[in-house]
Amino acid sequence: MSILTGIGWHIIGAAMAASFYAPIEKVKKWSWETTWAVAGFFSWILLPIGVSLILLPDFHGFYAAQDTDLMLKVALFGAMWGVGNVSYGLTMRYLGMSLGIGVAIGVTLVVGTLVPPLIHGQGAMLFTTESGLLTMAGILVALVGVAVVSYAGHQKELKLQREAEEFNLPLGLGLAVMCGIFSSGMSFAIDAAKPITAFAQHIGVSPLYSALPSYVLIMGGGAIVNLTYCFVRLGFKKELSLRRDLSQTGETILKNGALAATGGIMWYLQFFFYAWGAANIPQSMGYVNWMLHMSIYVLCGGLVGLALGEWKGVGSRPVRLLWLGILVIILAANLVGLGMAT
Repeated sequence: MSILTGIGWHIIGAAMAASFYAPIEKVKKWSWETTWAVAGFFSWILLPIGVSLILLPDFHGFYAAQDTDLMLKVALFGAMWGVGNVSYGLTMRYLGMSLGIGVAIGVTLVVGTLVPPLIHGQGAMLFTTESGLLTMAGILVALVGVAVVSYAGHQKELKLQREAEEFNLPLGLGLAVMCGIFSSGMSFAIDAAKPITAFAQHIGVSPLYSALPSYVLIMGGGAIVNLTYCFVRLGFKKELSLRRDLSQTGETILKNGALAATGGIMWYLQFFFYAWGAANIPQSMGYVNWMLHMSIYVLCGGLVGLALGEWKGVGSRPVRLLWLGILVIILAANLVGLGMAT
């Protein structure tokens, strides 16, 4: 039941990840950079710090007690994720949404799932035990599901004539692979932050919440990269202007701010519930958390697209492919669950 509960929390977190951009898309008369910076302030700064202030009896003392090199390592992995996040937009530009997401998610699923256990000397277990083999089978099946969903999305884009702005397959694939590798920094950061999580439990923080104080460092590292990118563009690109964005009417500023903040809060909640899911997964199988999150993220993205009517008018074949990919991903999650239960 604990494993099923963990997968359930991962589903909620992945649903937040798949839906967070919906309110951001509704922002009008603001540049993307201003919108992203406001959303990021809530998701990467305000919420991680605010939640930790509530959880920790001595906020400053908690971080003062941590090893400086460890905190720097965790923050740098967070910055690594930030680089992947910035390159995400370029991937979509040259490869299109569906193909770009499919390749990037596929790469980050594999790299973020397999590298941590290999670093900890658990690689042999993946190929010599029944649980490890079932988990590896789940990862491979998840990749097939991601590929099918991505192909269905590509077919949808062709039907709706929404191809990439400047389609360039070699450049797009290179950027997607880079995006996938760097986005795995979030997985590496969560893995590296385990001593911080253990210390939080030692001082009395519930296991459900004990990973959340590490997000101050992880998301702080990512915030530096993302916000620097946004403000550099706002400062040097003539067609962009923070002053122009903030000179809108008070009603527009409040509406846009609320929409951007909602998107940012939803983005943070994906990892809030990721922590809850991970707390219910056996520590020996902790590396599967990233695989579950990324594959279910693709699954939920397809379901959200259907719910929002994005697949209307594309014909039955792309929709059938989408449902096939969703069923394959569900099978993958079940294989991983069997591996953890073995």
